[in-house]
Amino acid sequence: MADAKTGKSPDDRVVIKKYANRRLYNTASSSYVTLDHLADMVKKDVHFVVYDAKTNEDITRSVLTQIIVEEEGRDGQNLLPIQFLRQLIGFYGNSMQAFLPSYLELSLSTFADQHERMRSQLSGLSQTGGLGLYEDQIRQNMAMFDRAMKMFSPFTPGRFDGAAPPKAPEPAPAAQSDETLADLKRRMEEMSAQIEKLASKP
Repeated sequence: MADAKTGKSPDDRVVIKKYANRRLYNTASSSYVTLDHLADMVKKDVHFVVYDAKTNEDITRSVLTQIIVEEEGRDGQNLLPIQFLRQLIGFYGNSMQAFLPSYLELSLSTFADQHERMRSQLSGLSQTGGLGLYEDQIRQNMAMFDRAMKMFSPFTPGRFDGAAPPKAPEPAPAAQSDETLADLKRRMEEMSAQIEKLASKP
């Protein structure tokens, strides 16, 4: 059965083994690989999973995170704004932590779909000088994505203004929690509607 998120069957996954000496072994090609190789596999949409060779623990998440750290360390390769990283760290242990992964995944997926659609449209305009027609739309897309990344900031007031970190939030009463979830759902629906509206423009 194919994975609901990747569309890949477990049998299609490339298994990578990580050994104690930190070397990564690609069992499909029977060769040692580096983080750069794994980054290229991600960009080529090759689905892989990484296991600790000794414990057989799935360490894919930590390896992917390490790839991001490596990429962010390269000059001119930065994708993650400092403010975004601060906000992201602030959500660890936050009452909204459980909702953030799905929201970020949806936002990035929608952004990627729009990027592919616009790239195909722009390829037909590059020879005709029509690129200027899409400059405003590109700026709107970037602004919209930026707003999506900041949508949760009202839940962490004063967290990044130089003040001392706030104390852990008290558990919210059931009624207040329901109101927060309803507001979050409304925000997400509004954001999705805006994205769909923008994406449908010719």
